[in-house]
Amino acid sequence: MTKYLIDTDWAIHFLNGQPDVIQRLRELREPGNCVLSLISLAEIYEGVYFSRNPELSQLHLDELLAGVIAIGIDDDICRVFGKLRGELRAKRKMIADFDLFIGATAIQHQLTLLTNNRRHFERIEGLHIISVPTSSRKKV
Repeated sequence: MTKYLIDTDWAIHFLNGQPDVIQRLRELREPGNCVLSLISLAEIYEGVYFSRNPELSQLHLDELLAGVIAIGIDDDICRVFGKLRGELRAKRKMIADFDLFIGATAIQHQLTLLTNNRRHFERIEGLHIISVPTSSRKKV
């Protein structure tokens, strides 16, 4: 069974009611096959508390997190991060550290990354990515 790592941008699209992301997550989600990096969770909480209605945003986040496993940074992920950062630095194709930690998490745990941020993540060799169009931004 393929397992997926939900990137911060997909989580934000979900919280904003973006129908294409919501539909794709519903199609892919099975018990135990979706995870979220604690890096993404921290970024998402910033958005929850910055929103106009934090209570409603928290309810939407709870819906997203139902059945999703949150995973942290460990020594193995740090090792992959360091290797990837060195490779990207040598190529002068650096990406933000948070994105690199998310990518390292996906590689270390052999997860397919659910993201629309291809511009950054495609720089990471061996990373499998699924994206969806987000042209219709309708609140649910």
